[in-house]
Amino acid sequence: MILKVRGASLKEIVKNLRYTSLHYVTHGLRHPVLSVSHKSNFHPFAVYNPVDQGKNIWYSFKSVFLLTRLSKNTEKHYYLQIISMAALIGRDLLGLADLSSTELQELLEMATQLKSQQLKFHSNKVLGLLFSKASTRTRVSFTVAMYQLGGQVIDLNPNVTQVSRGEPVQDTARVLDRYLDILAIRTFAQQELEIFANYAKIPVINALTDLEHPCQVLADLQTIQEYFGTLAGLTLAYVGDGNNVANSLMLGCALAGMNVQVAFPSGYAPDAEIVEKARAVANNKTEVVLTHDPKAAAEGAHILYTDVWASMGQEAEADNRLPIFQPYQISEQLLGLADPQAIVLHCLPAHRGEEITEEVIEGSQSKVWDQAENRLHAQKALLASILGAE
Repeated sequence: MILKVRGASLKEIVKNLRYTSLHYVTHGLRHPVLSVSHKSNFHPFAVYNPVDQGKNIWYSFKSVFLLTRLSKNTEKHYYLQIISMAALIGRDLLGLADLSSTELQELLEMATQLKSQQLKFHSNKVLGLLFSKASTRTRVSFTVAMYQLGGQVIDLNPNVTQVSRGEPVQDTARVLDRYLDILAIRTFAQQELEIFANYAKIPVINALTDLEHPCQVLADLQTIQEYFGTLAGLTLAYVGDGNNVANSLMLGCALAGMNVQVAFPSGYAPDAEIVEKARAVANNKTEVVLTHDPKAAAEGAHILYTDVWASMGQEAEADNRLPIFQPYQISEQLLGLADPQAIVLHCLPAHRGEEITEEVIEGSQSKVWDQAENRLHAQKALLASILGAE
């Protein structure tokens, strides 16, 4: 939920807030988050300086954490923007479609402010990582994010737990629910993730399955927004395997008001149900296009995106896939078809000379390392929102 309140001064804005009904929903109940008739609920932690009117001024409120921003328009009026993430408290994130367009934008706004250190939150909760697949960026970024919030992390290696000896998923979920505050799972089957979420009362986050990689796309969208200043109306071209990243990108772009064009070889299409879900989210306002032509996808695109041609668990197919996917390599020639200001993204790890050339990934249009860094900030915003950090 985003609320903007107008006023000629900060004093007038506070006065106008008295006529605003602001609520959030938790566990099906409506709760007031701001009683503006009581100034004790209004606690500035940044001082408003009327001389320096161009700065963003941030405030918090007692009842639930709210993000607010004071900005000045050309008519010399001020707007107080209030962003409430209370709706995410205690919720799972099993796929990007679990978020609304507004919730997605608010997460990205929070991630940006956390990155610039204009916002700081604290949560002394315990995050469990249950990863059945190898991980560098996801594991490290979640761990650092939780530590920076003031919490703890337990790395639950399946090989040294009873999970590896066949303990039922539902039993493991109910046990971990008694120890942890939140759980991030990286596994193969989406169904396993859903079983965990069904049996555990604590929030469950999809840290990658064969179907989706929502946390990656949060960082991707943050990176795109950093460089273009907006998401709405941009076109992202994904070329390569129609894998979990492609699936989540379609949903993320649709939620963000972006066009997405996915180019893939015959037989390697994205998940059909997710394609339909993304198109339903786009609601004919933006496009979700599938094609076998990488050049057509790249033409005029603002973002070129790729991933490895053989995902984890498909290593035996890697050699056979090389000649099939070769036309889908992001090269300088393919990049030349995109918008002149286009950026290049890759979720890593990258196989130089396969899905992307050395020249492109190390070139000036590559934003791959900013993209990798933003995993930390996007996931910190996600953790802070779900845990209700203060």
